[in-house]
Amino acid sequence: MMKLLLVAAVFAALMQPPAARIQQRTFQPPEGSTLPYGRSIPGDYDPGRPRPLILALHPGGEKVPFYGAQFMRQVALPGLGALNAIMIAPDCPTRSWSDPVSEKAVMALVDNVLSEYAVDRRRILVVGFSMGGRGTWFMSSHHADLFTAAIVMAGATGEPLEGLGKMPTYIIHSKEDQVVPFGQAEQRAAALERMGRPVRFEALEALGHFEMGGYVPALARAGGWVAERWQK
Repeated sequence: MMKLLLVAAVFAALMQPPAARIQQRTFQPPEGSTLPYGRSIPGDYDPGRPRPLILALHPGGEKVPFYGAQFMRQVALPGLGALNAIMIAPDCPTRSWSDPVSEKAVMALVDNVLSEYAVDRRRILVVGFSMGGRGTWFMSSHHADLFTAAIVMAGATGEPLEGLGKMPTYIIHSKEDQVVPFGQAEQRAAALERMGRPVRFEALEALGHFEMGGYVPALARAGGWVAERWQK
């Protein structure tokens, strides 16, 4: 019996895809200074099989080198690993993802990855937390020709409602968020749903704003929801 269990365990391990290759890299945008970023490539990446691409936008906080890579390792990859996607997580060049300097640098990085890897253009996701959530609203509304889904975590937005939620958009927010008010997220999600936009809202309980790791299970649910929408 033990031998059979051992064989089964070995077989199961062999059936698992190889672990993703996580790297810290730098990119030189056409304009601006060097951009540090984290990059995760599926272990079974094959140029003959285009993969989804995920742009992960970190929250605000103390600027340390490869902050994006840290956010990718701690939150984005644990939550969205099942998508088996190429993932990039840049450091924000300025104080906001919507700043023109940041926008140009990030989009240049995305273009570079699209030229280097086989990406399924029908499956390009932007995701972020707090400042990154605001950036996700911005990127998804200003670059709806590129992104095909968005996941907003604990993110407010000042973008006009008419430009939001035109692609599958999953919004996650904790009722106990003491920094970014829960009310706006709930109200905007409800308004977008009434407009017939492909939006899903998930309210979390008992998580403060700085308990970012507590969002990972909800992020996994959001990733599954996005994958279903991509298949339609």
